[in-house]
Amino acid sequence: MKITSVKTAATTGHCMHLWVRIETDAGITGLGECVHGGHQAIAIIQQELADKLIGRDPFAIDAIFEEIRRSLVFEGGFAGALITALTGIEIALWDLKGKALKVPIYELMGGKFRDDIRVYCDCEVSPGMNMDEVQAEVDQVLAAGFTALKVDLDIRAYGHTGTETGWYEKDRFNMTPNKWEHDRMVQLAEMVVKAAGKGVEVACDLHTRLDKHSAIRLARDLEHLQLMWLEEPIPPENIDVMAEITRSTSTPICAGENLYLRHGFRKLLEQQAVDIIMPDIPKCGGLSECRKIAELADLYSIPFAPHNVSSPIGTMASAHVCATIPNFLVLEFHWFHRDYWSTITDGGEIIKNGKIALSDRPGIGLELNEEVARAHQYPGTTWFA
Repeated sequence: MKITSVKTAATTGHCMHLWVRIETDAGITGLGECVHGGHQAIAIIQQELADKLIGRDPFAIDAIFEEIRRSLVFEGGFAGALITALTGIEIALWDLKGKALKVPIYELMGGKFRDDIRVYCDCEVSPGMNMDEVQAEVDQVLAAGFTALKVDLDIRAYGHTGTETGWYEKDRFNMTPNKWEHDRMVQLAEMVVKAAGKGVEVACDLHTRLDKHSAIRLARDLEHLQLMWLEEPIPPENIDVMAEITRSTSTPICAGENLYLRHGFRKLLEQQAVDIIMPDIPKCGGLSECRKIAELADLYSIPFAPHNVSSPIGTMASAHVCATIPNFLVLEFHWFHRDYWSTITDGGEIIKNGKIALSDRPGIGLELNEEVARAHQYPGTTWFA
């Protein structure tokens, strides 16, 4: 069996969802998804990578990935859109191989540790809400069966003087919140934890917006809430400072959604600069690579909690990886208020009672509903052309 074509399409969702379809002379196809690569990733696949795949054995997944990555190492072969583009290809190859051998991907990766993948809901609580509004949003999440959720503390938390003069135009480059802004973030976290109640875990995201001192102060002031984690208080590239923050507080610190390959996580893990890592599987290198990242984290007793803004295709592909590693913690879900989540594939609603049940369908186990997907085609893109 040989690869005969590589095609792309893209839809809107939480971001651009880039689809990669790989076709073979045996009539078997594989579908992959990657995110946050944008139009650059499409151009890389169509203009740089597709020709390198034609005529190749699609079963040689790791060899294809690493050969192409090394051949382009001086053109971004360690991070960014090139790795994201390769990720979409890699996932499509796993889907294809599973279909050809009539087994699910998790079986190809050594079998599963668990049948169900726990999922947390990144919900739309925001700092402008009062307690009743927070409670209403959290109640929707709990009614859907989730036992863990995440909220953004930073978005719209800034821009208040704390006096009668009220709001001001925030200096968007300054990473030091004033006292009112700090207190508002603490207050929001307290409201969410109260609304969620006992037995529900809460994580809080900061999107790398704080400086060191502000991050330490906030993490310490949140310790009484026993959060599941505080996410990316500073950019994870500053490993020494991230380690200092992590060691200064009992609030678990989580980071890694914008790192690529196991190379990008090595120092973060070696220095134990975080308590939890969160690679974005359909972005940072794909299924095989993220198993390696998880195994590296396991050496340091660090849990693996993948970031995820993908459609059900990318989410289910991530679930296959999560099933095959011992140190999996929880997987993100970020489509709570998007109606076509349950119709964009043939699998319907894949999350039930806060979990994804893995099936024995071959490959990823889902197929794209092209009629639904194409109704959300990303502007300026072609459709599997």
